[in-house]
Amino acid sequence: MLAHSRIAHSENSAPPPDVTAVAPPARGPRVDLPSNAVVRGMSRGQSRSSMMETADGVPVSSRVSTKIQQLLNTLKRPKRPPLSDFFTDDAEEIVEVPQPDPNTPKPEGRQIIPVKGEPLGVVSNWPPALQAALARWGATQGKSPALTALDITGKPLYTLTYGKLWSRSVKLAYTLLNKLGTKNEQILKPGDRVALVYPNSDPGMFWVAFYGCLLAEVIPVPIEVPLSRKDAGISQVGFLLGSCGVGLALTSEICLKGLPKTPTGEILQFKGWPRMKWVITDSKYLTKPSKDWQPHIPTANTDPAYIEYKANKEGTVVGVAVSKVAMLTHCQSLTQACNYCEGETLVNVLDFKKDMGLWHGVLTAVMNRIHTISVPYAVMKACPLSWVQRVHIHKARVALVKCRDLHWAMMAHREQRDISLASLRMLIVADGANPWSVSSCDAFLSKFQSHGLKPEVICPCATSPEAMTVAIRRPGVPGAPLPARAILSMGGLSYGVIRVNTEDKNSALTVQDVGHIMPGALMCIVKPDGPPQLCKTDEIGEIIINSRAGGNMYYGLPGLTKNTFEVIPVNANGVPIGEIPFVRSGLLGFVGPGSLIFVVGKIEGLLMVSGRRHNADDLVATALAVEPVKTVYRGRIAVFSVTVFYDERVVIVAEQRPDASEEDSFQWMSRVLQAIDSIHQVGLYCLALVPANTLPKTPLGGIHISDTKQFFLEGNLHPCNILMCPHTCVTNLPKPRQKQPVGVGPASVMVGNLVAGKRIAQAAGRDLGLIEDQDLVRKHQYLTEALQWRAQTDPDHVLYILLNAKGVTVGTATCIQLHKRAEKIAAALTEKGSINTGENVVLLYPPGIDLIAAFYGCLYAGCVPVNVRPPHPQNLAATLPTVRMIIDVSASACILTTQNLMRTLRSKEAAASVNVKTWPTIIDTDDLPRRRPPQIYKPPTAEMIAYLDFSVSTTGMLTGVKISHAAVSALCRSIKLQCELYSSRQIAICLDPYCGLGFVLWCLASVYSGHQSILIPPFELETSLSLWLSTLSQYRIRDTFCSYSVMELCTKGLGTQTDLLKARGVNLSCVRSCVVIAEERPRLALTHSFSKLFKDVGLSSRAVSTAFGSRVNLAICLQGTTGPDPCTVYVDMKSLRHDRVRLVERGAPQSLPLMESGKILPGVRVIIVNPETRGPLGDSHLGEIWVNSPHNASGYYTIYGEESLQADHFNTKLSFGDPHTLWARTGYLGFVKRTELLDASGDRHDALFVVGSLDETLELRGLRYHPIDIETSVSRAHRSIAESAVFTWTNLLVVVSELCGSEQDALDLVPLITNVVLEEHHLIVGVVVIVDPGVIPINSRGEKQRMHLRDSFLADQLDPIYVAYNM
Repeated sequence: MLAHSRIAHSENSAPPPDVTAVAPPARGPRVDLPSNAVVRGMSRGQSRSSMMETADGVPVSSRVSTKIQQLLNTLKRPKRPPLSDFFTDDAEEIVEVPQPDPNTPKPEGRQIIPVKGEPLGVVSNWPPALQAALARWGATQGKSPALTALDITGKPLYTLTYGKLWSRSVKLAYTLLNKLGTKNEQILKPGDRVALVYPNSDPGMFWVAFYGCLLAEVIPVPIEVPLSRKDAGISQVGFLLGSCGVGLALTSEICLKGLPKTPTGEILQFKGWPRMKWVITDSKYLTKPSKDWQPHIPTANTDPAYIEYKANKEGTVVGVAVSKVAMLTHCQSLTQACNYCEGETLVNVLDFKKDMGLWHGVLTAVMNRIHTISVPYAVMKACPLSWVQRVHIHKARVALVKCRDLHWAMMAHREQRDISLASLRMLIVADGANPWSVSSCDAFLSKFQSHGLKPEVICPCATSPEAMTVAIRRPGVPGAPLPARAILSMGGLSYGVIRVNTEDKNSALTVQDVGHIMPGALMCIVKPDGPPQLCKTDEIGEIIINSRAGGNMYYGLPGLTKNTFEVIPVNANGVPIGEIPFVRSGLLGFVGPGSLIFVVGKIEGLLMVSGRRHNADDLVATALAVEPVKTVYRGRIAVFSVTVFYDERVVIVAEQRPDASEEDSFQWMSRVLQAIDSIHQVGLYCLALVPANTLPKTPLGGIHISDTKQFFLEGNLHPCNILMCPHTCVTNLPKPRQKQPVGVGPASVMVGNLVAGKRIAQAAGRDLGLIEDQDLVRKHQYLTEALQWRAQTDPDHVLYILLNAKGVTVGTATCIQLHKRAEKIAAALTEKGSINTGENVVLLYPPGIDLIAAFYGCLYAGCVPVNVRPPHPQNLAATLPTVRMIIDVSASACILTTQNLMRTLRSKEAAASVNVKTWPTIIDTDDLPRRRPPQIYKPPTAEMIAYLDFSVSTTGMLTGVKISHAAVSALCRSIKLQCELYSSRQIAICLDPYCGLGFVLWCLASVYSGHQSILIPPFELETSLSLWLSTLSQYRIRDTFCSYSVMELCTKGLGTQTDLLKARGVNLSCVRSCVVIAEERPRLALTHSFSKLFKDVGLSSRAVSTAFGSRVNLAICLQGTTGPDPCTVYVDMKSLRHDRVRLVERGAPQSLPLMESGKILPGVRVIIVNPETRGPLGDSHLGEIWVNSPHNASGYYTIYGEESLQADHFNTKLSFGDPHTLWARTGYLGFVKRTELLDASGDRHDALFVVGSLDETLELRGLRYHPIDIETSVSRAHRSIAESAVFTWTNLLVVVSELCGSEQDALDLVPLITNVVLEEHHLIVGVVVIVDPGVIPINSRGEKQRMHLRDSFLADQLDPIYVAYNM
């Protein structure tokens, strides 16, 4: 049995499992075995086959207990793996796991000891609550300035004193609690959450609102002002408001006026927001409290004081709740650490709504009666030096800035300015933990040292919304040495290990310390992923903090809170080191000498690529270092990772300067690639440049990373330049498959199949049999005789009706008319064309009745008709050469055609593409003399050729096959039986009548069976889409035949207009069968959409089915009137690539639905054969479909007789099994599956499933791919992809996609196409070509001509919108 396992590779090739062990069997192919291989001690192979035979063989009457009988019956049903199996991650099977590098640096230090901050001192006059401090200053220091706001030019706009701040806050608190509702109801209760919506230019209103809320004991939730419904992250802010239960928003009158409104003047309901009530807090709308009313100021407790918003890596916005006591303690520890004194002046450039701007500039400032000068972001844009000027003018002691403020001030500074920064004792750098902060601080110092700036006043710090201030450098003593820097190896960092970099300056990261931990806090460093295990001293980890001055929870999200705010660190053995809960800060760092804290990045910016960590900020810094001045607009660069094919892939998106040239951009991109590769040793997956100012912005002008990533994945970034490098960075592809040599003899395979109890995969239609009109058959062995007989017995019976675009009958043919017209043509052939019998004659006609008459005319004259699609008058250059080629290959002696086409053939335009002087005789059949031929030719034997069928395959091969008279009558009879056709029936045909089954139905079937055919030329649908469907309805047609092109036209063009069709009275309930004539795998998606869409106009869900034919046999399957409906199975795509069939459940990942291609026609037998060994295969195995039938074609028509090919394709035998039958090879892969359904004779029905043409398959990485599968994935990748086609070019996969959207979408498609093909097919796309709609050539059957497309691509004739060569 094992000998045959190579070929019949399926479930039964696994050895019986060892039931004693729980582990699944180790031998046998892994891919095909689901984990439930251990079933009642027998392998699935046995349960499926040998038991089945037993079950079939047990007569019901024998004395078998019903229990056993039931068991046998259940075993008859093929076992399917349980559903859970389909959702197990099969990454291990697919992905190439890189072997760990022995040289990887590992941490070697001892386990870290928690670091303690200095004790928090107790100062006697510290207030019991923050509101108490405000009350005190409002009462005792009312004239003292609290806040100065600047206008857009940087001039002071107003100053708010402590007295005014206090009185307005009290008024607001009173109004909030007592004056919002009608007289007696209270809208707000203490503890309710309220949104604060104030612009950055109006700090005064915000301060009053914030302190008003604190005094009213409601919880303020400051958020950004929504500017439009398209704001970056706007719906996420809605999530925050929802999770915090906010229903009321405070804002200023001016701000309210600026909010986006509906046409009726109401404020827009923003996407994802709860319903909001808006309250204006300008003084004139506030009520002065009555004399006896005082705000309640309790001692700070653990109730939430305010909620600060925070966006996480995925873009979700959550609220960090800070308790009253944490807020107060934080202000105290900041006061101690920064040594704030009463009455100092502070310049704040940061956002006052959150983070450092709020903690220092609004809260700690009020506690210490500090005068804050608030510099809004808008001023910084217009006048970057304004904050430096404010420090100089106000002799400010403290300034709160970010690196960018240092950078822009430096850029704007001119030497001659008279500015002094000597008053500063602290320049607090809020993002001192960023990789580029060191250089900003150094450069700023070197520029402004001459202006009195002292080196020791620069104080970088590290903060996070959850842990609040983690560490801050204390102001130094003048003249003391500055703290040392850490110069770390980038390579070490990527493994989470601290290594001092000595050799290569390029791949080093210089980090400055962020000072010491805060007073009263305790700090540890734990591993960032997995359980919070303490790090070693030379290991990078996440900083966690225990302190009374930190956030308390994510409001309304208890699950998330537990993982962040209640972390108990464990030691190397996993044992907790205590009971104190710590808060995760989200910062990555380590403790340096002297307990100094160093931060090297944020968890949010962490990119884990192939097991190594990279920091987004570091990558941005490297990209910025590659002289971006010419290319990148204002240094705007975003770095993030996307998960594609089981790993994270790095994407860099930058805004391109409007004046940057294509050349500059590409040069910059390639240099960034090299820089990141050499410094960080990581490959970039995608590098994109977008137009300036198009990336989504955060409120203060930064790049909104999660939205940018979302845009990238949705295909909404609209890059103007893009570079994908999947070849270099995707290193986990599986090894290419090595094909095993087939070294198995036929005997062992036979024995193997028999032992396994496998049925040989074959199927047959019912017998053609002797039908009752026996005489009819004998009389009309030839179609010509059938036509003559019909002309005599039933002359006026209408066989054909031809319709035009308006649905009007433009031609009919009765039996006698058709016969007489054929006679005229036969006479003309012998006289005008002096044609001898047996010569070939080309028929060149538009779809219609002339074509049918010319066909029978040829048969009457004894010549062989060759039906050719006429050239397209508007596109002669492309279509005429094919006509010429068929005429030359078939060596035709004469052309029958219409007057118009005759003119076209001889026209000047035609002469441009072919030689028109050498056409054979052309006979125009439009007006022929009334003559009859001397006699009507009758062939001596039925083996003589009746006609030649020429067709261009999808691979661009022109093949003609010979169809004998015997084959013609056998085929017509087979169709007559399958579709129950007789003279009282009517069918409608809407397909091209030039080759294959389309031609048979159009020209031959009616004459044989006598039914009436309504002919609808498909080109008429271009002007009148509903022609076909309204004809079906009007004539109450039961059976209709169409092509995929027609079905697609109707689906795309009429799908949305079913109501209109209904109104016009279109009703398709009469249609019993609608068969798509095709030579390919059934297009399930299309037939499904068609059925679904037109269900509204009465189309039965069971009506649509497909036919299947090939070159060697024009009609193998055709869904007839009786027999079971076509069934659908789901197969595993991965197994299919390995040439195996594994049936799975619907909805399983990587599953492909396949529909049966109709029922096998009477007289047809098919068998599934291994194309290499030519031996028969078992049921449900993939192999080539071979066919034996009286209507097989007789061979290829070639002038140079390739005898070997003839024998191989048309008269070939199995290598074993049944060595006598002659089979024809279809060239298509498929499988036969015995179903539970019964056919007409009551036997189990065998279904034939076509997978695809062997010629078309792509061999990539040793696996077999069907282009249609890759194309289906590609078409799903983006809404703007209309049609796509794939082919290979020197081992590279080329994807050509038609763009149906605007051209700015063109480059969005490149990464999405690359992603989807990598994810679903494990292939790297080499070239992506974006072209205009209609560029991909499609033949009349609706099949893509991929080889023509490939030729045009190689000849550079596609005129693409964009070509991306993935590196």
